[in-house]
Amino acid sequence: MKIALIGYGKMGHEIEQIAISRGHEIVSIIDVNNPDDFTTEAFQSAAVAIEFTAPSVALENYRKCFSVNMPVVAGTTGWLDNMPEIKEACANGNTFFYASNFSLGVNIFFALNKHLAKIMNNFPDYDVKMTEIHHIHKLDAPSGTAITLAEGVIENIERKNKWALKDGSNSSNELAIEALREGEVPGYHSIIYESAVDTITITHDAKSRKGFALGAVIAAEFTAGKKGFLTMEDMLKF
Repeated sequence: MKIALIGYGKMGHEIEQIAISRGHEIVSIIDVNNPDDFTTEAFQSAAVAIEFTAPSVALENYRKCFSVNMPVVAGTTGWLDNMPEIKEACANGNTFFYASNFSLGVNIFFALNKHLAKIMNNFPDYDVKMTEIHHIHKLDAPSGTAITLAEGVIENIERKNKWALKDGSNSSNELAIEALREGEVPGYHSIIYESAVDTITITHDAKSRKGFALGAVIAAEFTAGKKGFLTMEDMLKF
């Protein structure tokens, strides 16, 4: 399969290596030095584009892809206020695969988080909070993964109805998220349930970016030839 890459940082390089190892061909790479290459023959020859850039440019990248009918696998977070525009474009014939995290392990963790939250809804003596840690280059906080985890908790625990960054004054109905930026940490997320007598913790700790890159390539394989708005739940069918 022919794949185009949008963004050629550390994630882009990882995705390139994994795509090639799975028998795919990278036919176009768009980065800061060639932002207008969406209209080139090479880019438009791809079956799907995989995008990992920055929140400030992601939406415009998606618009450019849609203008040439290019399906997109999107890995950038921090732009979600504009999601209604993307879903409208998909309703009009475009193709977009979104995940807050492409790691297969993280998506198993999402399912586990929801299941545990359903159980803990019946035990009000336990408060719940979250810690997430990422590398110092990550621009958004909390991470998209943390937001997805928070939504999974809020959907299932009646005593929590919103999330907020931890600031020392969080109310009892808020899920407090401590967002830390340290070194080159690829991704750490921990959900902590604490009572007066014990603590229950579930954690996903990424060892490298390879898990994210592999999931993005598998998502591209799934997306090629499809229409509409797609997610990891469509692909993994939990």
